[in-house]
Amino acid sequence: MGSYQDVEYTALLFRPELQEVVEGQVVEVRKFGAFVRFGPLDGLLHVSQIMDDRVNIDEHNQRLVGVETKRDLKVGYKVRARIVSLSLSEISPRDSRIGLTMRQPGLGRLEWIVEAHKKAQPKAPAGGGKVTPPKAKPAAGGGAS
Repeated sequence: MGSYQDVEYTALLFRPELQEVVEGQVVEVRKFGAFVRFGPLDGLLHVSQIMDDRVNIDEHNQRLVGVETKRDLKVGYKVRARIVSLSLSEISPRDSRIGLTMRQPGLGRLEWIVEAHKKAQPKAPAGGGKVTPPKAKPAAGGGAS
């Protein structure tokens, strides 16, 4: 004989949206791109959407490498990407198709973003000191009369 119990629970819901920026981890590299896991879902990062550089694919070592920049992307790396295409399956969320891009400022492998931010910072003056404005000179005539 069974019994029924009144229960209360809190549910966590994650529903990605088009143009949303997500952070995730590269979980697989294939000849056409990389799969990035964010939350319970995986999105496809096509090779054409990884960087503004031609990309060589090293499928054996699960690695994508920029020809000019030598920047690489491999399994385990953390990335920030934007959702550019979205087809969610209500019946089986794991069958959803999500397309990602990292070809915009502020997106990419997290280390690339930090590097770009550091390059954008103004340089300190030579000598390492502070720049101080010159002091104002007193007006001619010596003051009040």
